[in-house]
Amino acid sequence: MKFKLAHAPYIGNKIALDLSTCGFVSILHGLESIAQVAEKYITQDIQEEARIEDKARDLLEENLEEIEFMQADEHQLFWRIKQKLAENENFILRFEDRYNNLSHKILNELFEEDLIDSATSETRIINVIFKAINSYSKAYNEIEDIVQERIANYKRKIIFGSEEYDLIFDKLYQEELKKKGFL
Repeated sequence: MKFKLAHAPYIGNKIALDLSTCGFVSILHGLESIAQVAEKYITQDIQEEARIEDKARDLLEENLEEIEFMQADEHQLFWRIKQKLAENENFILRFEDRYNNLSHKILNELFEEDLIDSATSETRIINVIFKAINSYSKAYNEIEDIVQERIANYKRKIIFGSEEYDLIFDKLYQEELKKKGFL
């Protein structure tokens, strides 16, 4: 799932709570400081992805006439451009690898800042962080699929990745969150 900046505090809190209840991590300076560290790295990751998407969107819009003339799939082109840009900037797009990378960064800072202590292996703690991120993602993936289907069924075509698409997506996403009891 592609996280939005609004998700970062919730994911940070989920990580802090899961670490506090796992049974093998001692919280040394409160949950809030752990949540803040996690939120910081998640926010940076989200912002980096947004920057790459902006570049991809700009390239797509610059070539829109040619794309329409060739009847190319804009959604597919957007993803290909994004993948190439991410590769050039060493940004990980595969969610599993990305969550794993984030988990390592978060854990390293938690230890460096002396916010947690544990006698167990770092791998077990990384797994807790990874599972917290992943479980949050899965809850929202279902809703994201519903919203994308609703947009695809619109009478007029909405260009994927456009500002209009993002606005409609956000509105429908919040409606679905309310229906599912998340808001």
